[in-house]
Parts: sequence; structure tokens; C-alpha cells
Amino acid sequence: MSDIIREIEAEQLKEKVDDFNVGDTVKVYGKIKEGNRERIQVFEGIVLKRQGGSSRETFTVRKSSNGIGVEKTWPVHSPNVERVEVVRRGKVRRAKLNYLRDRVGKKAKVKEAAR
Repeated sequence: MSDIIREIEAEQLKEKVDDFNVGDTVKVYGKIKEGNRERIQVFEGIVLKRQGGSSRETFTVRKSSNGIGVEKTWPVHSPNVERVEVVRRGKVRRAKLNYLRDRVGKKAKVKEAAR
């Protein structure tokens, strides 16, 4: 990659990135614009995957809302993500938890890590 691209990407990175991993239950505080107003909306769920690197790094969070699975993907360094708060640490042995999409109820749980 050229030096010009690296410089541009370095400007877009956040100084402090929240510490979370795959399998953690997190609350994502996302900024929502409605007309001329801006508010914070919280999305709580399990981190299914983290992918990419540098300014292109993204993470996907899944939650069950009224029995229907909902997933959202955010860029880690986005200005629209105010902060990511870890509610519970998960103990997983995979980098991507796509198998959770097929599971419902207690089977869809992730064990809690003893940290």
C-alpha cells in the first residue's frame, strides 16, 4: 500500500479503541440522526465477528428482538459509534460465531469467561 493511503487512514483512526472480542456481550452506543436532531441508541448483543484491519475494521453484533434475530455491522473507527461497553466476556474458541445464527434459546448462549 502506498504511503499516501496509509497517512489518510491514520488520520481517520480513533485514539482509543474499546477492548472487546468475539463472543463478548456488548452495548454499542450508536449516534442516530433524525432530521436536525441527533440522539444515542443502544444496541446490545453478542459480537459474532471482527474483521478487517486499520480504518476498515468492522464488527458484527447479533441480538434477538421479539424472537427474530437482528444483526448490525459497524466500523470500529466510525464517528457514529460513540463507545462500546462490554457487559459480559465470552469464552469462545473460534474467530467467527456464524453458527449462532441457526440456534435459538439456550443453545444460542455463549459461556462466560472467568477473567
